[in-house]
Amino acid sequence: MNRNDEAARRPESGSTSRIHLPAQRTAPSHRADEPAAGGPDPTRPNPGGESAALDNRVTLRGPGELADALPYLLGYYPDDSIVLVALQGARHRVGGRVRTAIPEDTGTWRQTAAEVATCLVEGSASRDRRPDAMVLYLCQEPRAGEQPRDVLERLRPLAQYMRTTCGAHDIPVLEALCVSGGRYFSYCCPDTACCPTEGRELRTEPASPIAAAATYAGVRVQGSLRDLEQRVTPLGDPVAGRQIQAFDVAARALVPKMLGNPAEIAEVRAETLRTAERLMTRYRRGGLSQGGPEAADLRDDALLTSHEAALLVLGLQDRVTRDRAAQWMEGPSARAALRLWRALARRCVRAYEGHAPAPLTLAGWVAWSLGEDAAARVAIGRALESDPGYTFARLLHQAINDGMDPEPLRRCLRRRRETRTP
Repeated sequence: MNRNDEAARRPESGSTSRIHLPAQRTAPSHRADEPAAGGPDPTRPNPGGESAALDNRVTLRGPGELADALPYLLGYYPDDSIVLVALQGARHRVGGRVRTAIPEDTGTWRQTAAEVATCLVEGSASRDRRPDAMVLYLCQEPRAGEQPRDVLERLRPLAQYMRTTCGAHDIPVLEALCVSGGRYFSYCCPDTACCPTEGRELRTEPASPIAAAATYAGVRVQGSLRDLEQRVTPLGDPVAGRQIQAFDVAARALVPKMLGNPAEIAEVRAETLRTAERLMTRYRRGGLSQGGPEAADLRDDALLTSHEAALLVLGLQDRVTRDRAAQWMEGPSARAALRLWRALARRCVRAYEGHAPAPLTLAGWVAWSLGEDAAARVAIGRALESDPGYTFARLLHQAINDGMDPEPLRRCLRRRRETRTP
């Protein structure tokens, strides 16, 4: 997600640590941060405006509670990730945090450690203040034939690079944890009674202090990072083969009109938006499947024909059409719009993957507007991976990282909708 002060102090210090969970707004705008395309990206602590009644403080004691807190700090369960969290002040209140993937090439680990640490230090300093300490998490599932303990040892050099790099900035890493296979291990704690060599199991019970406080504060964990990425990943065969054929047919009909005279351009814009409205109505009437996000996405894919997907994806390449489509960001239309934009992103397959930034950015925008920050960051990050220069995605990415609330942008889009001539 990235907003409020959440704190953690090293257990060996003998003092307690605190996490101040953020209160949930009508449309919360900050929860955790995701990397921009090509590298890590710092977050910004929430500038304020929280309800005192929901400022629920949780005292964390020891590595176990720090490990339990990680998904609530990010808004999802990180997969294959380096997560670095900045601590500020004498009470070690959490400031920014940064996440990036663990490189497969171990030869790049030292450089990655330097980039991640520098990114968080400089980003925190430019937005608020330099960190006074750090907490490090290395999260990776065991490979075939591995045990969680093997992951701990395999990632130990990376943990050391991270600790020495932070030390070069005169910032100590108070705790470094490896999270793997449902267990956690400490690279810092020498007490085997606290942190045995076989690790300890992560707590999953909903009654844990951090889970209870997060529920009270309105903080939601939106599945794993891999789950969020899957929702906007292009589909494979046989759907992909049919979709390519539909794109080829639709492009021959639409592209000349989109490049034609003003009347033809207006016709394509109107038809694209009418098709989108018709599909959103279909999605609302079709309801949601039982069984979680995967089943819901399968249902949405089945409700969308290859021809409809091709017409919409091509039509949304027009900036005016895309901006008008962005006005479905609240009320009954928002949820259906998010489902549609995700489904369209999944249809941008093979040669047409370059068309994905439009539906991906729309999905990110609506998710952010609905308070689903982690999902928003994943979709926007994917858009920037596809096209680093895509302006709408870059602006949204910066807005989320700067701790902005989506409401000013919603007001702007409402005014455009109200003043637009049919």
